[in-house]
Amino acid sequence: MLKLEQEIIELLRKKGLTLGITESATGGLISHIVTNVPGSSECYKGSVTAYANQTKTSLLGVKTETLRQYGAVSSQVAEEMALGGCRVLAADICIADTGIAGPGGTTLDKPSGLFYLGLAHRLTSYSQKHLFRGDREENKEFAARAALEWLKTYLLNLG
Repeated sequence: MLKLEQEIIELLRKKGLTLGITESATGGLISHIVTNVPGSSECYKGSVTAYANQTKTSLLGVKTETLRQYGAVSSQVAEEMALGGCRVLAADICIADTGIAGPGGTTLDKPSGLFYLGLAHRLTSYSQKHLFRGDREENKEFAARAALEWLKTYLLNLG
């Protein structure tokens, strides 16, 4: 049986699509998983790890107003990161994450383990909210796997 990341690369190949990844809280973990697949370079364009808000705005085009109004950990920022990734990486599809891996950086309405995932394709963006209950490393792993599962489902449902 193929691993999740192998299935994704096969689906991208079959559909003739390219993938970009923009990460914040996972710190490059999603990209690491994808590039473990031999031949992933056929469809994987690259990644931007935009940890600081300034990097999100300057490289990915996340609007300062979006960050001010909703905060870095929000569905809006996840979607803007994904759209920006499609643009700067010249990718057909981009997945993104922003979150609070923990244990610090929390607020009452944004607890440890809160992640927003973004997915952009053909100038359309989507987001998902997740709340994971692990330690820092586990939350990053959970978020990376959730992003890849969502991408696989999205690709399977494309016509």
